[in-house]
Amino acid sequence: MPHQQPDVPLTGAADREEQVYDPLASLRTPGAPELDVLIWGTVFLDIIFTGLDALPEDGQEVWADGMGSCPGGIANLAVAARRLGLRTSLAAAFGDDAYGDFCWETLADNEHVDLSRSQRFEGWHSPVTVSMAVNRDRGMVSHGHAPPLGPAELIGTPPPTRAVMVELSEQRPLIGDSEPTWVQQAQAAGSLVFADVGWDPSGRWSTEVLDQLAVCHGFLPNAGEAMAYTRTSTPHEALYALADRVPLAVVTNGESGALAIDSATGEEAVVPALRVPAMDPTGAGDVFGASIVLGTLAGWPLQQRLAFAALCSSLSVQQFGGSLAAPGWGDIADWWTQRRASGDASSYHQSLLRRYAFLDDLVPTIPVGAGRRATATIARHVDVEGYP
Repeated sequence: MPHQQPDVPLTGAADREEQVYDPLASLRTPGAPELDVLIWGTVFLDIIFTGLDALPEDGQEVWADGMGSCPGGIANLAVAARRLGLRTSLAAAFGDDAYGDFCWETLADNEHVDLSRSQRFEGWHSPVTVSMAVNRDRGMVSHGHAPPLGPAELIGTPPPTRAVMVELSEQRPLIGDSEPTWVQQAQAAGSLVFADVGWDPSGRWSTEVLDQLAVCHGFLPNAGEAMAYTRTSTPHEALYALADRVPLAVVTNGESGALAIDSATGEEAVVPALRVPAMDPTGAGDVFGASIVLGTLAGWPLQQRLAFAALCSSLSVQQFGGSLAAPGWGDIADWWTQRRASGDASSYHQSLLRRYAFLDDLVPTIPVGAGRRATATIARHVDVEGYP
């Protein structure tokens, strides 16, 4: 049976060790939504093994150099948004087992994600994913059962919020046949809806999925997904096709960077990826999406939004473990301060200084001690070699 948990403070500033930085402080006027982002999905307990030379073969036992554990699944997105200063509410089912305890406490107490629309369920065990990082790639094994309640039952009438982040799906469409979905209700109340989409294992890539973009403000697929759904042969062609359907179209293109069109502002932008040693891409797309949402809510120019999202996702892939690796404002300030002080005269470095000059207006306002990546695991301390 479900039992409702008490409300969790949105900011938790009084009991956080680090200083809270609010990039949307100027928007927090009387009558404005208290929430910035509302998310629904399934939380997994992620256990990440690192430093493997190869995945185990039949009957073989292999030892990993390190491991970490953290809330995963939709928690990757919730943590990414919260670390960037967005007041984030997550609606999800949690088990009443030890894994559920860990995920709930980490999200509520350590990350200060609002769980007032989440519930814990007696006898429903927490979904689990084991991820094995090998040669800059990963293999995963997951187990879980469908949540006892869906988003409509968990959320009810959506609270006032600046944005909603969702995934397009044939199984759970954003647009209802007879009654409006929670996403339509939020959009009608003024929320901007940002959508992602997953890989289609059936290979059909039904264009009807894109019809759901009618309620969306932004759409952020990767290049493969964008080209498959739009029946185009290049990321740019896919971008133009998507821009006919949604005001903000963004296509991520791996090591080639990202490209976007914002028809609401008349902007078009392309940003290259940063040159970084990528260790684990888990959660990088969530970090990118949360960064775009932040920049859009803050009213940044499109070029800055793309550059900021590329930076945050690059900081993420340099560490292991989904939500563990999502950067905070302290990490961003550290990166920019180091770039400015490096004295590197190479063309690439000078390009970074020009591209990210807008951080000069942000970094001085970030307090010393602002939030950084987490180290919370079931063992209380992350055990990944080289992890700060």
